[in-house]
Amino acid sequence: MCFKGGQVWVRADESGQLVLDAEGRAEMKYRETDSKSYRPSPGNLIPVEGTAPSDPPPERKRPSATSAPPKAHSRARSGPHSKTPSSGGSAVEIWTDGACSGNPGPMGIGVVVIDGAERREKGEYLGVGTNNIAELTAIGRGIDLSGGGDRRLRVYTDSSYAIGVLSKGWKAKANQELIARLKRQLAPLDVEFVKVAGHAGVPENERCDELAREAVNGRSR
Repeated sequence: MCFKGGQVWVRADESGQLVLDAEGRAEMKYRETDSKSYRPSPGNLIPVEGTAPSDPPPERKRPSATSAPPKAHSRARSGPHSKTPSSGGSAVEIWTDGACSGNPGPMGIGVVVIDGAERREKGEYLGVGTNNIAELTAIGRGIDLSGGGDRRLRVYTDSSYAIGVLSKGWKAKANQELIARLKRQLAPLDVEFVKVAGHAGVPENERCDELAREAVNGRSR
């Protein structure tokens, strides 16, 4: 199946139906041989057409902690009101992720801001809502934590939804007030969005996910 754009292994019975635990969550691994498994909501898993159970998922390259930021899958300015990206100087890196235990369910966000040699991190519990709300809110908090201003900002997120509604003109049926507020926040800024693969070993994305889940687990216990 697919999870956040990547192919994964999910436990199923002989008929191909997902095997769910007592909380209604599936068992998922990124490789069949992995010792560690995860418990995603079934709603976040998408069947892969034409893939037999014996077909191995594509190998994921896991960059080291010292490797350069991953090559963007997609890039976009924040919208028609954003400035033309500057040609010189280093951008402030804003890494964001949202986590949701159930969808809807308890939400948390993780943010890492890297400005030269300076690094700032933030985890925050948001209450009950959806994964999309968490992803969007994380971006707003990341902009706040960066200080905004006239600096170039580069936002790294694994949410195609967030990039779509904030910079590609996707029409949102839900979260319209939150999206409108974020667009107003982004409008005067020089912002570039970079799509990264989630749960693929990208160090800062994994750290944001950890901060978000720690926020959910610490608040919802």
